This record gives sequence, C-alpha cells and structure tokens, in this order.
Amino acid sequence: MASDQHFIDFIIDQVNSSGRVTYKKMFGEYGLYFDIKLFALVCDNKLFIKPTSAGRAFIGNVVEAPPYPGAKPSFLIEDKLEDADWLNELIRLTVEELPEPKPKPKKKSK
Repeated sequence: MASDQHFIDFIIDQVNSSGRVTYKKMFGEYGLYFDIKLFALVCDNKLFIKPTSAGRAFIGNVVEAPPYPGAKPSFLIEDKLEDADWLNELIRLTVEELPEPKPKPKKKSK
C-alpha cells in the first residue's frame, strides 16, 4: 500500500520548522531530506528514520523494522508523531551523524 499525500503533509508540517526538510516521491513512497541528506522514508503511512547511535540513545526503547521488504531495519516512529519538538530533535541528532552524500558522477557527453 502506498503512502498518501495527507500523511506526508502531516509529517512535513511536524518536522519542517527550519524550512530545510523536503520530500521526493519514490516508487509510491517518499524519501525525506534535510538539505541534501536523506534521513527518513515514509512507507505505508509509517515514518522510518535512518538508524544512528545518537538517535538510538535519544529514543531509548527503539522499535526497528524494515521500511520495505529487503531493506535494512530503520527506527519506526509511531508513538511520537504528534510531538513536533521531539521529532525535530531526533532529526537534528540523526542528520548530524549521517555522512554527507557521495557526489553523483558527471554524465558523459556524447
């Protein structure tokens, strides 16, 4: 089941206090970006945050699940979706720890 636009709008409203969070539709689901860093996926109307040590310490009792079949487990966030301050702190800690994305190779001209 694909995520619906109402759910992604709700999540973006909760976490975009800085104006730096964007999303891209990917195969019927969504990737969430802070500037250029992919930090979360929204799949089947569930929020999955990339796992980090700082995020694990902040959450405490972590629930992990793969966002889609064959994916590595991520932090499944369900109980705190309406706590914007908590979500923004988790995202800040996560983004700080994630590496910078690898530069994309330049296209060869013909």
